[in-house]
Amino acid sequence: MKFPLGQVVITPTALEKLKSDDILNSLNRHVLGDWGELDDEDRQTNDEALQSGDRLLSAYRSDGTKFWIITEASREVTTVLLPEDY
Repeated sequence: MKFPLGQVVITPTALEKLKSDDILNSLNRHVLGDWGELDDEDRQTNDEALQSGDRLLSAYRSDGTKFWIITEASREVTTVLLPEDY
């Protein structure tokens, strides 16, 4: 585990559209620093954020539906959401 997730919350739309196994698997990947489907620049930003304490963003898919996991800079809250929820 590279950082604490804090309280994990999920938007209603994400809860409705995503498989629970995919959510749990992706949260495990996120906390280990596997940022999912991000480009190299965004991966680098996350790697730097681990050191600086900035916000962390990962992107994954569940049955073709793209979703994000965002851990706030404070590390007090991690949110699972769809891009359209942002």
